[in-house]
Amino acid sequence: MKCALVTGGSRGIGRAICQKLAVDLGYFVLINYQGNEAAALEALRLVEEEGGSGAVLKFDVTDEEAVNTALSNWVEKHPDAIVEVVVNNAGIAKDGLFMWMKKEDWQNVLDVSLNGFFHVTNFFIQKMLRNRYGRIINVVSVSGVKGTAGQVNYSAAKAGVIGATKALAQEVAKRNVTVNAVAPGFIQTDMTAEMDEQELVKLIPANRFGKVEEVADLISFLASKKSSYITGEIININGGIYS
Repeated sequence: MKCALVTGGSRGIGRAICQKLAVDLGYFVLINYQGNEAAALEALRLVEEEGGSGAVLKFDVTDEEAVNTALSNWVEKHPDAIVEVVVNNAGIAKDGLFMWMKKEDWQNVLDVSLNGFFHVTNFFIQKMLRNRYGRIINVVSVSGVKGTAGQVNYSAAKAGVIGATKALAQEVAKRNVTVNAVAPGFIQTDMTAEMDEQELVKLIPANRFGKVEEVADLISFLASKKSSYITGEIININGGIYS
């Protein structure tokens, strides 16, 4: 059974990714969530409604022990399962000017993106290398590429994952494991719901926010065999706002 794991897969971009990987590529999708079980089950229902299959998996990506326990237990119960694709999508934002930023708001944002990437990817990387196949896709942000005022913590976290993407890609390329990142700009999700969309679209050459499906389509391509010669890349998907 060929599987794909999506962290933060219960809502927004993560949910759309789960649907695309299940439907487009036929993967059994592991939908990771931290707290919102109802949203995770709804994501699974949508996957199954489209003829895909999957399961929900609860763990906090920042907690190494929780990650290892949840994933080890699942792998033991499904000895025929091979996780070919890992999408590190979990992320949080705690925006505010740096001069007033609390240490916990700095730490929490870095923990989810950077430590989350480490814990989940580190669990699977040796298995992928043994299988001589794998796709690791990290969801970063335009903020990590260009920096965004009011998001010093988020920009630092995503920039860290960008550096890790480029370095890890070089370590594992010989074994047919690719490592890429996708950097969305303004996408219509819960995370951007509070933003003034009418004002912000003036900054975007495409004159609109992106859709979660558009990000998921790009990730589906990177998760497929068609992308096997693309690795170490950071692909911007932002309507031309920055590239």
